[in-house]
Amino acid sequence: MGAGEGEAAGSKDKSGGGGGGVARTSLDGLRDKNVMQLKKLNTALFPVRYNDKYYQDAIASKDFSKLAYYSDICVGAIACRLEKKEGGAVCVYIMTLGVLAPYRGLGLGTKLLNHVFDLCAKQNIPEIYLHVQTNNDDAIAFYKKFGFEITETIYQYYKNITPPDCHVLTKFIGQAPTKK
Repeated sequence: MGAGEGEAAGSKDKSGGGGGGVARTSLDGLRDKNVMQLKKLNTALFPVRYNDKYYQDAIASKDFSKLAYYSDICVGAIACRLEKKEGGAVCVYIMTLGVLAPYRGLGLGTKLLNHVFDLCAKQNIPEIYLHVQTNNDDAIAFYKKFGFEITETIYQYYKNITPPDCHVLTKFIGQAPTKK
């Protein structure tokens, strides 16, 4: 499964295309009732189609998967899966993180990622990782800004997109993330 291809730099227009009012951003948990919103976002954001197991894993991760709203419109999401490593330690795999292009630059991707960092710190989860297509410079730069490092490159990871190669980006959580 691919991850992380959607969110990164993008438009810096802060207006969001709306009128003069102040827009409100918020996060909401992913549930059976709203999983269709994640399916629609993923179709718009990613060149990969996700299977039912992806959505089941995203819902099963409870608070780790969130939808992001801008003025009550669903414009982004983070979908995670909790995994057990050898030795029993738990880590978080970010399956996807994406924000629709017109809403990038508003801090929603940062808000989604910081939410996962906070949960990891509270639950003593030491590691977060994800896959990013090797040519997605915006996403790689976005994650590096938050302390992720390229720890591996996997060739021929993706089946139906070019390039088929991905980087594995990993962040080790040593302490609670600092708020900027």
